[in-house]
Amino acid sequence: MKRPPETLTSPSNPLIKSLKGLERKKERQASGLFLAEGARLVEQGLANHWQPDTLVVAAAVADRPHIAALADKAEEAGARVVLVPERLMSKITHKDNAQSVIATFKQRQVALDQLEVRNGPRKSLFVALYEVRDPGNLGTILRTADCAGADGVILVGTCCDPYSFEAVRASMGSVFDMPFAQTSHEAFEAWRRAAGIASVAASVNGAARHDLVDLQQDTVILMGNEQAGLPPAVEAECDQLVLIPMRGGADSLNLAQATAIMVYEAWRQRDFQ
Repeated sequence: MKRPPETLTSPSNPLIKSLKGLERKKERQASGLFLAEGARLVEQGLANHWQPDTLVVAAAVADRPHIAALADKAEEAGARVVLVPERLMSKITHKDNAQSVIATFKQRQVALDQLEVRNGPRKSLFVALYEVRDPGNLGTILRTADCAGADGVILVGTCCDPYSFEAVRASMGSVFDMPFAQTSHEAFEAWRRAAGIASVAASVNGAARHDLVDLQQDTVILMGNEQAGLPPAVEAECDQLVLIPMRGGADSLNLAQATAIMVYEAWRQRDFQ
């Protein structure tokens, strides 16, 4: 007979304290773990074969067939499964209305040369983010790249943590689907030149409209920092600078919105294949 999951009730329990600590980047780096909240996200992580470490379930819903099946799947994948009262779920996630399922997964470190560059009729499409600092933007861009079938996202320079609560939530599960790598600008440039990938950057210094340039070749779309954009030295190494038209009211777009416009234009040119 299968043993029932263990039940934790104290906020001072070492496991609960370690889960709460994952709010901090330092703790995520030390443990190599990150938090995913909600049954759908946890299911997505398991379906994509990410390694779970712990699954925490609100005791009040543990007997629901869907939740019980998820707990069994996580346990089979090697996770420690625990039940806790609702109040502890909120303490772990640092918000009032926490969902009933939370899991920690082991982070993946993907090297730049592990990103797949296609050698065929379907050309590669990557998104590169230069020193993006807002985790909500980063998570949303992972989701957009996933929806548009990009081959990967590259974090260039000092970027925010893709495994932060905010980035994982904003990605709506795409953190598990979309390959992403972190690297320096020098290594990024060497990689894309060696692979024969054209770089197209959205910039206020762009000379061509974004929908009038060829995005059907192997392409990496480079987007700059939310506040400063791309430095002149980085723009100088790009193959093309493009400008997204604006009517002249607001002077800029949100980074995630601008990235979506660029990525979907590339996908449109590829006939949404």
